[in-house]
Amino acid sequence: MAGCEHSDSTWHKVAELDELPEGRVKTVTVGRRWLALSHYKGKYGALDNHCPHQGGPLGEGSIEHGWLRCPWHGYDYDPLTGEPPEGFDDAPSCFVTEIRDDGVYVALPPKHERERTISDVLVETMVNWGVTHVFGMVGHSNLGFADAMREAEARGQLTYVGIRHEGAASFAASAYGKLTGRLSACFGIAGPGSTNLLTGLYDAKVDRAPVLAISGQVASSVKGRGAFQDLDLEAAFADVAEYSHVVQAGSDAAELMNIACKTALVDRQVGHLMLPDEVQKVPSEAEAGSPEGRVGSREASPPDEVLDAAVKRIAESTKPLFIVGAGARHDMDEIIRCAESMGAPVVTTFKAKGQIPDSHPLGCGVLGRSGTPIASWFMNESDLLVVFGASFSNHTGIAEYKPIVQVDYEPMALGRFHSVDIPVLGHVGVTARLLAERMPADHNFHDRTEEVAHRWDIWRAEKASRRTDMTDEGINSEAIFESMARLVEPDAVIAVDVGNNTYSFGRYFETERQSVIMSGYLGSIGFAFPAAMGAWAAVGDANQLIAVAGDGGFGQYAMEFTTAVKHDMNITLVLLVNDELGKISKEQRGEEYDVWQTDLVNPDFAEFARLCGGFGVRVDRRHDLDNAIRSALDHRGPSIVHVDTDPLLV
Repeated sequence: MAGCEHSDSTWHKVAELDELPEGRVKTVTVGRRWLALSHYKGKYGALDNHCPHQGGPLGEGSIEHGWLRCPWHGYDYDPLTGEPPEGFDDAPSCFVTEIRDDGVYVALPPKHERERTISDVLVETMVNWGVTHVFGMVGHSNLGFADAMREAEARGQLTYVGIRHEGAASFAASAYGKLTGRLSACFGIAGPGSTNLLTGLYDAKVDRAPVLAISGQVASSVKGRGAFQDLDLEAAFADVAEYSHVVQAGSDAAELMNIACKTALVDRQVGHLMLPDEVQKVPSEAEAGSPEGRVGSREASPPDEVLDAAVKRIAESTKPLFIVGAGARHDMDEIIRCAESMGAPVVTTFKAKGQIPDSHPLGCGVLGRSGTPIASWFMNESDLLVVFGASFSNHTGIAEYKPIVQVDYEPMALGRFHSVDIPVLGHVGVTARLLAERMPADHNFHDRTEEVAHRWDIWRAEKASRRTDMTDEGINSEAIFESMARLVEPDAVIAVDVGNNTYSFGRYFETERQSVIMSGYLGSIGFAFPAAMGAWAAVGDANQLIAVAGDGGFGQYAMEFTTAVKHDMNITLVLLVNDELGKISKEQRGEEYDVWQTDLVNPDFAEFARLCGGFGVRVDRRHDLDNAIRSALDHRGPSIVHVDTDPLLV
C-alpha cells in the first residue's frame, strides 16, 4: 500500500474494532475530510470518499467480488488501495490504515489551507454594504458561497438563519427591509430553492423593500442542457428583480455585488445574483467592494416655487387632513410636528398603521377597508388632503375627488393613478419641516383636536359594545385586540398576516409606538411569522416581537416555528383559529356563492408549540385572554397563543 503513504501524516482514530463488519464499507469523517472506510479480508482500507468519475460517495457503495462499487454509476475500485480494474487509470486517493488495540486508525496528511474565493469577495462586499443577516437554505449548488458566509459568521460579521422553506427566507428579508430601510439577504440553491424565493421577493418588489437575493446555479458545463435542477433563473427573476446578473469566472464579482446592493438600497427593490456552482470556488485575491462614494443623501428639498404653491394651498383650506403612508415610516416626527402646528387630523394607510399613536390628540387610525370610522369621517369632512409617502392603494380609498397636495420622494409615485392638485417631489420629512416653517400666521384652518377626541369616544363606545359578543364557536376579534392593546409593550414590533384576522387588527387594535409590518400590495397569506423572524434579525431582544395570524396563514409556514426555537427567537404568535379560510368564506357569501372548500383541519397549536420546543397556551373564553397572552409574552423564547374564534365575529 505504498501508494497510500503521504509525508507529514498524522494518525486519527476512525472506527472501533467491532464497528465495521467484514465485507462492508462506510463513510467516516475526520474534521472536514470525508473518507470511505472498507473492511475486506481482515484488512482496512481508507479512500477519499469522492468517486473520481462524478464525485459519488464511495462510502455508500458496496463490496462485490472484491471490488468497491460506486453507488452512483457502478465504477469499481480496490477497497484497500483504490486501484481501478485493468484498463482504467482513475483512482481515488488512499491513506494508510493501522489496526490498534483500541480501534482502527488512518494516517492523513495536513489539510490544505482554505483559499480565498470569488464567494469570499462577494460576501465581504455585501457585508460592507450593511448586510448582517442572511436567511436561506444551504444545498449542493450553493456550497461555495455558503462556506464563505460561514467564514464571515466565524469572524462575527454575519448571522446566518437557516430556514425550513425558502419562501420564509424571502419574507423575512422583505420584512427586515420594510422595518429598517436597510439591506438583508435571502439565499437558495438552483432550481426549486430559488423559485421558492419568488413570492417573498415579489412582496419586497411591490412594497418597495430593499432585498438582496442570492441563487446558486448548476455548473456552467451543464447549464442549458436539461441537467438536474437546471432552470432559466435569468428568465424566472427578470420581472421580480430590478437588477439580476450571473457572476462568471471572469466577472468583476465585487462590482456586480456593488450594483446589486446599490440597486436594492437606492431603488428599494430586489437585487439578485446567480452563482454557477464552479464559479463559487474559483480562487480570487480581488478586493471587496463597498458603498463608499457610491450613495448620496436622499434628503432633497422640493423646488421653492412648488413648496410655496403647496404652502399657499394648505393655508387657504379650513379642514386639511394629513394622510401618511409607509413611505413616511422613518420621517414621522417632522410630519407630526407639522400637523400639530396646524391642528390637522392625521390618518394612516394600513401599511402605515402605528406611525402615529392612536392616543395622539390628532391621531385618527387607519383609513380604508381595514380602518376606523374616525379616519373615514375626517376624510369625508376635509376640504384638502395632504398626503405623505402613500401609494394611493384602492384598499385605502383616498378620495381622488378631494383637492390633494401629495409629497413623495419617488417621481413615479406622484399622481400615480390620477392627477393631484400639487405634486411635490422631495424628501417627506424635509418637506414637512419646510411646510411648517413657511406656513403663514393668517391661515384659515381650525384646530380639530376636540373633534378627534369626540370621534374616538363614539368609536370606543361601539367597540366596547361588541367586546362581549360570544358564541359557542369562540371569541370575537375586538376582545382579542383590546386585550393585546393593553398587554403589548408600546414599542413592540407586530407582524400581521392576511385575512379576517388582519382586517380586525387594523380596525380594533389601538397603537402606541408599535411598528407594524405586513404584506401590503401583494397581500400574501403566510407572511406574519416569517416576517417576525425578519424583525427579530433587525431588533433582537430590544423590542417585543409579535406575530398575528390566522390558522390558514400560519399553516403555510408553520414549521418555521422550529427555526424560531433553534435560534431562540423571542416571538409571540397570537393565532386566531377558526378552522377555515374565514376571509374567503366571507367573500363567497358576499358574492352569493355557496361556501366551499374553505374548511381546515388543524392541530391544537398550543400542543404543536410545545412539541416543537416552545411555549403554547390555548384559550376559548374571553375572561382567560389576558392570562393566556400575558403568559406567552412573559415566556423567553417562541410561543403560540391559540385562540379559538368565531369566523363571523370579526
